[in-house]
Amino acid sequence: MSRNRFTKEPALNPNASTVLQKRYLLKDDSGMIRETPKELFIRVAENIALAEKIFDPNADAAKYAEDFYNEMTEMNFLPNSPTLMNAGSELQQLSACFVLPVEDSLDGIFNAVKYTAMIHKSGGGTGFSFSRLRPKDDVVKTTKGVSSGPVSFMSVFDAATETIKQGGARRGANMGILRVDHPDIMDFIHSKKDKSKLTNFNISVGITEEFMKAVKDNREYNLYNPKNKAKTSSISAAKVYNEMVQLAWEGGDPGIIFLDRINRDNPTPAEGEIESTNPCGEQPLLPYESCNLGSVNLANFVKGRDADWDKLRKTVRTAVRFLDNVIEMNNYPIPEIESMTRKNRKIGLGVMGWADMLVMLEIPYNSGKAASFAEKIMQFIRDEGRLASAELAVKRGNFPGFDASVYPELGFKNMRNATITTIAPTGTISIIGGASSGIEPFFALAFYRNVMDNNKLTEVNPLFLNVSKREGFYSEKLLNAIAENGCISDSDDVPARWKDIFVTAHEITPEWHVKMQAAFQKYTDNAVSKTVNFSENATVDDVRSVYDLSYEQGCKGVTIYRDGSRSGQVINVGIKGSETANAGAAVPLLTESYAPRPRPDMLIGKTIEMVTGCGKMYVTINQDEKGRIFEVFIHIGKAGGCAQSQSEAIGRLISLALRSGSEPELIIRQLKSISCHKKSGFGPNAVMSCADAAARALERAISTPIEFTTIVTKPLSVETFIEEYEKKSAIAGKKKVNIGACPECEGPIEYIEGCNMCYSCGYSHCS
Repeated sequence: MSRNRFTKEPALNPNASTVLQKRYLLKDDSGMIRETPKELFIRVAENIALAEKIFDPNADAAKYAEDFYNEMTEMNFLPNSPTLMNAGSELQQLSACFVLPVEDSLDGIFNAVKYTAMIHKSGGGTGFSFSRLRPKDDVVKTTKGVSSGPVSFMSVFDAATETIKQGGARRGANMGILRVDHPDIMDFIHSKKDKSKLTNFNISVGITEEFMKAVKDNREYNLYNPKNKAKTSSISAAKVYNEMVQLAWEGGDPGIIFLDRINRDNPTPAEGEIESTNPCGEQPLLPYESCNLGSVNLANFVKGRDADWDKLRKTVRTAVRFLDNVIEMNNYPIPEIESMTRKNRKIGLGVMGWADMLVMLEIPYNSGKAASFAEKIMQFIRDEGRLASAELAVKRGNFPGFDASVYPELGFKNMRNATITTIAPTGTISIIGGASSGIEPFFALAFYRNVMDNNKLTEVNPLFLNVSKREGFYSEKLLNAIAENGCISDSDDVPARWKDIFVTAHEITPEWHVKMQAAFQKYTDNAVSKTVNFSENATVDDVRSVYDLSYEQGCKGVTIYRDGSRSGQVINVGIKGSETANAGAAVPLLTESYAPRPRPDMLIGKTIEMVTGCGKMYVTINQDEKGRIFEVFIHIGKAGGCAQSQSEAIGRLISLALRSGSEPELIIRQLKSISCHKKSGFGPNAVMSCADAAARALERAISTPIEFTTIVTKPLSVETFIEEYEKKSAIAGKKKVNIGACPECEGPIEYIEGCNMCYSCGYSHCS
């Protein structure tokens, strides 16, 4: 296939180039990059176009390769990450999402674990329903023992994922689902209350219509043993619903999916019932199904004050052909997945750049006009996608499971693909495309990027930059203020009209997040990935209202995130001598009886090296003349960044507590197992966070006598420390809350579309 056709250079901004080099370009055995971005797109286009020869030996595959290449390099359409990474490579695993069955037997469970490892190794994510597993304490006839229940087996899958992801190009991610009528539903709802558990899982409760009616009627509903379908008990629907809402408010999990609603739209009911979705919830799949996803960049389809419908039609049709070809070219992890995927041939064409498009059309995101236009855009994409699939079916054949009588209102006698549209997370591919993520609003209009020598560069949304210069309110002072706050709502320099148009995720009410999700869901075959953002001071009732609204508006599920709810756990230190009785009680910061001991000029100490997800940490622990641990200094490799500042603060607070009489064991208990967005290691030796590392170092110091001396300098006085802390707190209080620092570039992490994501460098906890 001649490459002379590929004349266009990829339209990449600096961020896109960085992400491609770091995560997508092929590398040789020594880790050196061996292709350019242009060669990547040629590789993918040529590989996917080879499928044309399967259906027609005389097909001009080179012509289709050129079409695919042009759509990708113009950033009109991009496929999911595994296709970009693996098409034309030795691996050739092109799917992003899979669902595996978990059968109620040890063979079935551990076969699923094995298949999960194979999928994660190849770069895919997995979804499971654990609803087939018998409840805990149920008798196992073959052994006369009792079952440990679905939640205990989830930890086995979690451990396997943790092991496999250590060396992979993409992290394994899981979705765990349990039906709301399973006897162990309350254990499941609480399974991630401890944030050190199931760290590789998103979890969602599978909601039935019967349950929602019981909630509305304030009555009990039945729980059933999945082994024999026998009723085991009844429970208050309101109690279960309230617990789901409470736990989601506390930490984001569990989400909910409306199983009956999903199966109402199941296009292949004869093939089975849909039990689960992929990790971010937007792709309901039958057991052993996989799906290939791709997204249209809506920012490239604006013409005047409307969409460029003709251009969009062409891209949608090319994208459908591309995604159907992917099914042919895919190297499936196991035969069962290949068989089921080819039988139903599901594809998921979605969008990114929605927030960009609205700004270009000068439509506020949180408006009825935006919701109406969302419906119009998605209906067009769905209808054109179905037409393209029907035309392919005439030449290539219907998908084997096609039954025209299932959805007679579609009016199609032919269909190549069981589903056409999905609104998936776009994470790193939106960075490559220079677009806003999925259908999400902007998360910040400007932010600081850390570069060499701890310098900071301000990165500004290009649309805002253009508008501010065109409309005459641009200034460096304004951009710096936006980089600190993320938004322009408090700025006196920006006209009110543009404040409405450049609204950010944290300024949009949760209700509008749901309405936008519902608008796209109305014309989406599968489901919609969308995060409903709450401010830190949102109440449990606020979350409940959104759960209710998502059901009323026709969504197939909902995921919420409240600012600060995943940043760590509260440290409650009780008064010495009354730890249990007074845990969590308010303790004066400094009193005469708890004033810190004065520090001598010289102490005995040792330094312990700990490996964390943010780099190597060095913990220096000093003892006084009586052998009591007196103070702790913590240094981490990325000096000057968020990780170092947080570690220094932890060390100072530990030192303050020790000098004020707290026992080291109490401090260890409070800090140990605090979890953050990136761990190091796995199993019992996993380091969950910098705080966890400090606790483990302190624990080691207690168990190992200090036998050498070192001279250390005096830390800041308590008074100076408090003064500086209060100043920093006053500044931090004005900033938008985010989850934490990126473990790779120290930029801000946001919880987007069900995953932690850094727009600075493209890091994603799920990919």
